[in-house]
Amino acid sequence: MKIKKIINNRRERRRFRVRTKVRGTADRPRLCVQRSLRHFSCQLIDDEAGRTLASASTRDPALAGGSGGNAEAAAKVGKAIADKAQAAGVKQVRLDRGACKYHGRVAAFAEAAREAGLEL
Repeated sequence: MKIKKIINNRRERRRFRVRTKVRGTADRPRLCVQRSLRHFSCQLIDDEAGRTLASASTRDPALAGGSGGNAEAAAKVGKAIADKAQAAGVKQVRLDRGACKYHGRVAAFAEAAREAGLEL
């Protein structure tokens, strides 16, 4: 039980460290990433206006199919959010990975978004 508390404390510290530095504006919104064991999703958020500009998820019918909890699915979501962001007129974003470490699915997502034309 003690190890679970240690892991949760580390996640909480990492989340607060990232969120204190990352704020979204109209010119450069925050690209917030959420991952679970089965799905991967993200949102473009303008914190000044308090609204979501675009979102993509493995729960969407266009992106559904196969496993939603692997790096390949995260890459599909990265390409989809880059396309939606460019349609909304956004070219630069700030990546908010939350408490997730930058490897695995999060890294695959970010690389796919960069390849599709989004600046992180």
